[in-house]
Amino acid sequence: MIKTVIVGAAGRMGRMLISNIAANSRFQLAGATEYDACPLLGQDAGTVAGVGELGVAITSDLNAVLASHPDVVINFATAGVLEATRAAVAAGAAVVIGSTILTADDKAEFKKMAAAGARLVVAGNYSIGVNLLFKLVREATEVLGLDADVEIIEMHHNLKKDAPSGTAARLAEVVCEARDWSYEEDLRHGRKGVVGERTQHEIGMHSLRGGDVVGDHTVVFALNGERVELTHKASSRNTFARGALRAGEFLCTAAPGLYDMQDVLGLK
Repeated sequence: MIKTVIVGAAGRMGRMLISNIAANSRFQLAGATEYDACPLLGQDAGTVAGVGELGVAITSDLNAVLASHPDVVINFATAGVLEATRAAVAAGAAVVIGSTILTADDKAEFKKMAAAGARLVVAGNYSIGVNLLFKLVREATEVLGLDADVEIIEMHHNLKKDAPSGTAARLAEVVCEARDWSYEEDLRHGRKGVVGERTQHEIGMHSLRGGDVVGDHTVVFALNGERVELTHKASSRNTFARGALRAGEFLCTAAPGLYDMQDVLGLK
């Protein structure tokens, strides 16, 4: 049994993760945490997730939960991710990080932790299909070359706080890596006014928000006379939860290091 702690247990992804753990005989929910003022503190995590009592109360005391020596900590929270990761690593746990609000400093710190012996998976999207999309986009970029104008379109529900999505940002990074371009310098976030003709040396990024869309991503490769579009649509957060558990299982036997879902799925 893989003893697993969920950080952000009362959120949408936290509840989905707990639901999947309850249905997976290889995993055991060992702890569930939330922020200090969460109104659901003290309630059973399984009840909050809608799967019945699991005997694990939601708490704000991560250190107390880590004292049970879990195998894996899964964190999809949007705040305190670096601090929680430090605590989990100090307790000997592997960590799966799904937050899309990470700074360059956060990522640099994760690299230092991995170099010191931590086992981490950090990914902006844990969907197996999306990670296949990353691979296909890289291959399409290499095959179609600089003749293709690349535009990225993403759509999410109206409650999403960040834009572009972490997945869309990663898709742009994949194109930039394949072309040896700069994400910071060569990305164009939407267009307004008289911006002139589209240059060959840019990637368009467009963020749509509305309704309850879980996550749609399309990469358009537009050439003269033809167009290639690669699209992934998520209809349920279950796909992200299943991928995160797969990442947790991967870390249980992995050597110390900083991994992403491409590593977990053997796509590199």
